[in-house]
Formats: sequence, structure tokens, C-alpha cells
Amino acid sequence: MSNGHRPPTNGRGRVSKRTFLVRRVVALGVVLMLGWGIVSLVGSALAGSDDTKAVAAVEPSINPVINDGGPTTLPPTTTTEPPVKERTVPSTADPAELLIIGDSDAGTFGPYLKTLLDETGIVTTTVDYKVSSGLSRPDFFDWPSHMRQIVPQVNPDIVVVTFGGNDAQGLRNLDESWAVAREPSVDDAEWRTEYGLRVGATMDYLSDANRTLIWVGIPNDDNPEVTARMQVQDEVVRAEVAKRANVVFIDTWARFSGHNGGWAEFVVDPRDGEGKDVRAADGFHLNENGAEILALDIAEAVRADLRDRGATLP
Repeated sequence: MSNGHRPPTNGRGRVSKRTFLVRRVVALGVVLMLGWGIVSLVGSALAGSDDTKAVAAVEPSINPVINDGGPTTLPPTTTTEPPVKERTVPSTADPAELLIIGDSDAGTFGPYLKTLLDETGIVTTTVDYKVSSGLSRPDFFDWPSHMRQIVPQVNPDIVVVTFGGNDAQGLRNLDESWAVAREPSVDDAEWRTEYGLRVGATMDYLSDANRTLIWVGIPNDDNPEVTARMQVQDEVVRAEVAKRANVVFIDTWARFSGHNGGWAEFVVDPRDGEGKDVRAADGFHLNENGAEILALDIAEAVRADLRDRGATLP
């Protein structure tokens, strides 16, 4: 007997009110959960980005910085003057902080110098260098600004610095204008004066606040014309060192010269007494042998300072 309604067939007809309401509630719950998940993901991404920036700005990885040619990543706002460094006795519990900075030469002798000083057990070393840089071209790499970032962060007791292979050229300003638009010559008083100001300012900053500064000089070159320019530069640096009793000078020029005072390709290695090729193919830079011999000289200067601070070394 029919009541005028056809029964549902194949499950595709109308459903009861209760079933309909249940489905509505479930669907609404799914929508709410999806919306909450999307908001959470977006919020986490944004928050994570901010947190990462904050950590990078406060806790950069700088100990040690082994820079293979590019500038060290540092927060641009870190420009405060370094605090006065208290002179303490270096020990395993309180090691002396050593900072090595400069051009590619620093990157050449720096790793072996670090190895030598690691053997003392009382020195922590940071190496930071920039290939093709120097004090002549702040428009290429601004060392005065960079030093004012890295020094406050490392807060070193001792700084080893070298500039030279790229500085015997015209002197530019930060805005790319010329300070002295020519290479140095023996009688170039203007170049000597300007370069001396830059070297002196660097020495004063790096040796301030109880720090010991060890300035590593440059070697000569197999090209007499290049050597003549570099000799002017070397003389300017020596003159600035002479004005400052707290700056130690490493005479690289003498170390890698022959008995007649001229350019030398072979030098006796003090580790074994054998004469070894110490020059790179360009006739100026040091190869691995030369860099390690130079590092030995610098390490002796560092050890002398450690002893002066009260450390006991063999």
C-alpha cells in the first residue's frame, strides 16, 4: 500500500534531519581545523624568520672565522668601540683571544699560525681575511669599518694584522674619489703622508684598550719596479711602528731576502735547517713553505706576549 512517497533507492535519496545536522557539524569542524592550521603555519613562518634574524644579529658564528676570501658575515649595526681588555694571565681556563686579520697573506700564514698556537693550549684563534684587499682601496673593501665590527665581537687580547700586497697603488676614498691618484715613488711625499695616516689610524685602533698589536710586514718582489714601490710602503709602515712602543713589527722583508739583501727564492727553514723554495709563482706571495716559516716568526712574537702576561710556556 502506497502512502504517496517513493522509498529511497541506491542510497541516493533524501536523508533524515538528524543525519543532515551531523554532517553539517562535521563539515564545519573540518573547515575550522583547516583554517586554524593555515593561520598557525603562516604565523610560525613569520615568527621563525624574525627569530632567525635576531639570533644572527646577537650570536654570529665567529670563533673561529676562517674566511676564504669573502668578508665575514657580521651584523652591520655592531659598530661600538671595543671594551677595554683586562690583562689576565692566559690559561686553559681563560685562554688569550687572538685575532688574525688582513689580506690574502693573512689567509696564507693564518691557518698554520693557529695550529702552532693551538699547541700552547692557552690561545683561541680567529682568522678573518679578504683577498685583494688593503688600506688603499676602501671603495673595494672597507677595512676600517670591518675592523670596528669584528674587533668588538672577538674582543681579542692580541691582534696580528698584515696589509701590503695590494697597497702600492693610488689611494682612493670610500666614495671612490681619489685621495692620491698615482702609484708611490721614492719621492712621493703626498702618497707617503696619506698612506701613513691610514696605517697609523689602523695601528691606533687595533692596539687600543690594552691590546697587543703585531704588524706583519711585506716581502720584496722579484720585479725591481714593484719592489721599489713596495719599499716605499714598507718604509711608511716602519715609520709608523717607530712612533708606537706598543706595536710589534715582524720584518718579513729581511726574512725572505738573500745574503745581499735582495729578493730570494730559497730560504732556510728553521725547522730542519734545509733551504726551501718559499715563493709563489707570482714572485711576491709566499707558498706553503714560506707561509709556515713566516708563521713561526709570528708565533714567537705571540709567545713572548703570552709570557709577558704571566703565562708559563715551554
